[in-house]
Amino acid sequence: MHYPKARQSLMSLAVASACAAAAAQAYAQEAPAKAADAPAEVQSVVVTGLRASLFSSMNLKRNSDGIVDGIVAEDIGKFPDTNLAESLQRISGVSIDRNIGEGQKITVRGVGPDFNMVLLNGRQMPTSNLGDLNGRAFDFANLASEAISQIQVYKTSRAETPTGGIGATLNVMTARPFDRPGLHASIGAKGVYDTSNDKLPHDIQANRSLTPEVSGIYSNTFANNTLGVALTGSYQERNLGFNNAAVSNGWKGPFRGDENSWGVIPQGPSTDCPACVITNRPTGGNLYSVPQNLNYNFNGVKRQRTNAQLTLQYKPVDTLVTTLDYTYSENKLQTKRNDISAWFNFGPSSSAWTSGSPSSPLVYKEFVSNSDIAMGAADFATKTQNKSLGFNAVWKPSSTLRMELDAHHSTAVSGADSPFGSSNTLGTASFSRGNTTADFSHDFPVLSIEGADFVGKPQQVTGSVFTNSYMKGEVEQLQAKGAWKVLEASEVKFGLNYTKVDNRSAFSNNQRDTWGGATKPSDYPSSLWHPDTLRQYFDKIDGSGNPNLFNQFYTFNFAQVRQVVANASGQPNLYMPKNYFDNDARTEEKSKALYLQFNTDWDTRLPIHTSVGVRYEKTDVVSTALVPSATKISWVSQNEFPITFGDPTFTTLTGRYHNLLPSFDSDIELTSDQKLRFSYGETIGRPRYDQIQGGTTLNSLVRTDGGTGSAGNPALKPVKSKNFDLSYEWYYGKQNFVSLGLFKKNLENYAGQSRVFATPFNLHTPVGGALWNEAIASACANTDTTCIRNYIFKNHPTAPGVTPPGVNGDVNGTIVGQPSDPVAQFQITSFSNQKKASLNGAELNLQHMFGESGFGVSTNYTFVHSGLRYDNNAVGEQFALVGLSNSYNVIGIYEDKKWTGRLAYNWRGQFLSSTFDGSGPNPQYVEPYGQVDVSLTYAYNEKLSFQLEGINVTNQIQRVHSRTQQQLESVTQGGPRYMIGARYKF
Repeated sequence: MHYPKARQSLMSLAVASACAAAAAQAYAQEAPAKAADAPAEVQSVVVTGLRASLFSSMNLKRNSDGIVDGIVAEDIGKFPDTNLAESLQRISGVSIDRNIGEGQKITVRGVGPDFNMVLLNGRQMPTSNLGDLNGRAFDFANLASEAISQIQVYKTSRAETPTGGIGATLNVMTARPFDRPGLHASIGAKGVYDTSNDKLPHDIQANRSLTPEVSGIYSNTFANNTLGVALTGSYQERNLGFNNAAVSNGWKGPFRGDENSWGVIPQGPSTDCPACVITNRPTGGNLYSVPQNLNYNFNGVKRQRTNAQLTLQYKPVDTLVTTLDYTYSENKLQTKRNDISAWFNFGPSSSAWTSGSPSSPLVYKEFVSNSDIAMGAADFATKTQNKSLGFNAVWKPSSTLRMELDAHHSTAVSGADSPFGSSNTLGTASFSRGNTTADFSHDFPVLSIEGADFVGKPQQVTGSVFTNSYMKGEVEQLQAKGAWKVLEASEVKFGLNYTKVDNRSAFSNNQRDTWGGATKPSDYPSSLWHPDTLRQYFDKIDGSGNPNLFNQFYTFNFAQVRQVVANASGQPNLYMPKNYFDNDARTEEKSKALYLQFNTDWDTRLPIHTSVGVRYEKTDVVSTALVPSATKISWVSQNEFPITFGDPTFTTLTGRYHNLLPSFDSDIELTSDQKLRFSYGETIGRPRYDQIQGGTTLNSLVRTDGGTGSAGNPALKPVKSKNFDLSYEWYYGKQNFVSLGLFKKNLENYAGQSRVFATPFNLHTPVGGALWNEAIASACANTDTTCIRNYIFKNHPTAPGVTPPGVNGDVNGTIVGQPSDPVAQFQITSFSNQKKASLNGAELNLQHMFGESGFGVSTNYTFVHSGLRYDNNAVGEQFALVGLSNSYNVIGIYEDKKWTGRLAYNWRGQFLSSTFDGSGPNPQYVEPYGQVDVSLTYAYNEKLSFQLEGINVTNQIQRVHSRTQQQLESVTQGGPRYMIGARYKF
């Protein structure tokens, strides 16, 4: 829609400004105003190839209010990438988090996944992800790309946009029949070959690496384009694998060099440990940490993804368009895993260390005998379903007024899709581990074990965990909005919104803490264990060729061994997940919002367009949590103190907040092909669901130094950001442009994690009790828990709470805390609005097509900086911005009438992914990662085309470390993925 040119008087401008609550004195520009509904204009662009897609994306950026980027489909049913997140990473400022080799979540301008809002056709979408039961991040892996017509990325705020996106608001738009009248249809088929499936042990490997993918789209209009229908569908199978080496339980510490409270670094050779030699020992105030364990795990995954959408449009009169649509997606994952690990006990050891602070072990060796060589397996499946039913009506009663009503009900549900639960682990062990060494001097951590004897001390099942997790997100939303053209060249936008968001996250654990052995080795036929070597599964990682690597382990079929141990125990229900949830958190958020926005063009020497708006929003929060009640602490093995839980109870807490959010956008036409933009806006990002949980939850495992737990705070305010943007854009050719953008975000009300010591449920612990102290007085060191346990079993076998090994079927022996013992201390993590942060950055974009040669390049670079970074030399909890990283993309393309080719390189710099690892407050840094993707299309004729694609063709690995590069958290090897297919247009 374009309005006729008109010159406005000062009086009329004052009236228009008053309508928008903004005063101004100037002349309106003699030019068409911005369209009342910019997205509708963009959808009308017909694209037929990669160059046309880039051209349409460029025009989206050029013609929008504020800083907007986007990606437009090359053709109906043909989005540029197989995964939406993979496409989004091509946009400056957007970085992705990968899972199972493909994009899953996004970070925008250094703002993490929880604070980016994803819309589907302008509607807020619910989230559910069993990998993060308490997050708000949208999982792009659930959506196929075939039905998507474009993605718009709004980097600056607008009054009409739903709140929640501090980094950006992303609008994913699907094909609608009235956008392209007439018949349009296509069908495509691909074969997907994932090489990572070939690099797996036989017990977890899928029987085929080549899997199918089919998709189709049908769109047509009837009755003189007054009735339209569009139907899209896709189905994909993918079999893949990844192998991971990790310090999976994190790093113990950090400690000071002049401390030795844990005895993890002995002073040197002594009578008790003549072999204890420390090279370059950390001293003074230098910090050091030691690994909790070292684990190698091998993972086979099968994925089936189904997407479908039906859209019906009806235009009874020229002034009214109605749309009814239903969207469905299902993502099913089946995972099998085998692993081998060694756990450290912080006893006598030798080690060699890096210099400086923090210091890390290059080599760490513990002197042990008859300890466990742990080998586990997992076999579980999950399913996520997304459903959305929406209705939209657009009424244009006159050339100056446009009204719109939009309503939808959407759900996202994730849960177990296996009788064995949503995740599980069956632990086995051979108790034949001697002296154990971990070498962290290369990218790959090398585990060495002396004295292993799998024949004399064969495998037996030890502990187990069966987990059932469930998450459901539900959104009900009603939006009424309008656009009124006033004084020919100006426009007032207004609207009312009501949004109700319900989230439920629940889980239960059925855990057997019998790590000393659940049953006897003789219960298991030797045919259950399948010998294998592990070196070949990590051949792309530097250091895996070390000859000192303990290169043997056993795989096994999870279901077979589970059945054997269940039968041998006589209690099969102990080896299945619970059929109820003992942790259940439910949150309801009701938000009401209204907004007003005024757009106009100014007839100054340099034409100016401005948009001034304000949004008011109020949210009520009701949070209810099922909190398990703890009854006792039992000491079951060397450093294992599990809690016994009783019947859980529900608790409910409430909260409320409101925000007034102004926004301002302005662009100046320096010349006909150059623009200067300035924007200011305030946005909010809502707290994570665990931060507003309505109760206190204790973690099930306690250690000698106490336990941990968490408590929520529903009264938390959202994070608020004040955003400044300045951008210069030069469109120097039909398909060419260069832009430079500067941005700054001042953020406040971040929820800080604070830990307080508490004694919930007044649980008594054997640690520090009368029997414990007597054992220490009889020459046991206070860190030698094995000595203390053996003393108690030998000298007080009938004391209250003491069950020696072998009595009443207790294989390992149990000591239960008694009323005379100390009350256990717990570190309870809670949340409050206490943190502030600021970040700033720059984005550089270049798109250039080399005339009619068919060649072109699209590249961008993003720089992000914040002074609020993690201090690796500080002890305790810290607040730091996660996800902050620089990134760049280089995409080369070629296109002619027959061939289309693209070579893309995406790079993301190191970033902080978490401030906690499996041990406590330690950072996790994802190291720099670059990936090469290629695609090639051959058009046989106007209807039939063939495609060849490659993902991660250079087979890059991903590595995560803690305070230093030697403090490995994990390193993962996957593999390239290739697709070959054909597409036919009707």
